[in-house]
Amino acid sequence: MLQITFLGTVSGIPTKDRNHSAIIFEHYTDVKSTLLFDCGEGTQKQIMQSGISFMDIDNIFISHWHADHFAGLIPLIQTMNMEKRRKELNVYGPEAERFVADIIDLGYFGLRFPVNAVNVPFEGDEITKIFEGDEFEVLSIPTLHTVPSVAYCFKEKDRWNIDLNKLKELGLKRGYWLNKLKEKGETEYKGKKIKLDDISNKKEGLKVVYTGDTKPCDTVVKISKGADILIHDGTFLELDESQGKYHADVTEAAKIAKKANAKQLILTHISRRYNKDDIKEMEERARKVFPNTKVAYDFMKVELRK
Repeated sequence: MLQITFLGTVSGIPTKDRNHSAIIFEHYTDVKSTLLFDCGEGTQKQIMQSGISFMDIDNIFISHWHADHFAGLIPLIQTMNMEKRRKELNVYGPEAERFVADIIDLGYFGLRFPVNAVNVPFEGDEITKIFEGDEFEVLSIPTLHTVPSVAYCFKEKDRWNIDLNKLKELGLKRGYWLNKLKEKGETEYKGKKIKLDDISNKKEGLKVVYTGDTKPCDTVVKISKGADILIHDGTFLELDESQGKYHADVTEAAKIAKKANAKQLILTHISRRYNKDDIKEMEERARKVFPNTKVAYDFMKVELRK
């Protein structure tokens, strides 16, 4: 099960109701994993109010180095330090080594734990695996913004369940050889080559994509193919030249979700200019293109199961 908590959903300048960008992913299997995507100003307080433990976070993924997406790292790391954290913290992002080093050098941190910076490719159009755990992996792809930026994809690993009826039909018996088959994808059984999909049923893992700030681009479509949820920049109700070109309006984001054949679209990074009536209009306009759309709000939770 994957639980997503939107800690901050505003663009640029915070409001009384919306904090700077930050999203928590909590993945539950035998071991719980807590991931943080972006870390705008005030994120640690939002985490506290959400009831999530910030000490459980081992991996932070920054989409780009604009302050409304990373400024919360400074106090969050300091608080972890004051709480006597010892385990390492990994911070991923385009040019991460440069910016994380600058953050650590600010003030007199005296860190008790290692903070590892992991550079994420931000040029081209290739999907890169940047993290792999036992149950899931995190992928990235460059996006189009005013500074180096990337989108992230949380992908739960597919699972294969042995079909006993298929085993019987092929005259095969259960045994340790099935473990090797699951691991390698194919193996030999009494001189006969057996492929995993010959005797198994695949259960596809969950897939969620978070774009960070971006104008509509083909790379987001590429990494979002078949996603259970696409969390997309939906800064504007309608984009015009005065608002800049490197964000998306809600209709553009809906078109991306449709092209990617995503199952659900959640719009975030909402401009502070919009009130509750505007938010309703944003949803209505996006739903004309992609019906399963909603606009995120702070502390909104979404649960995904398969």
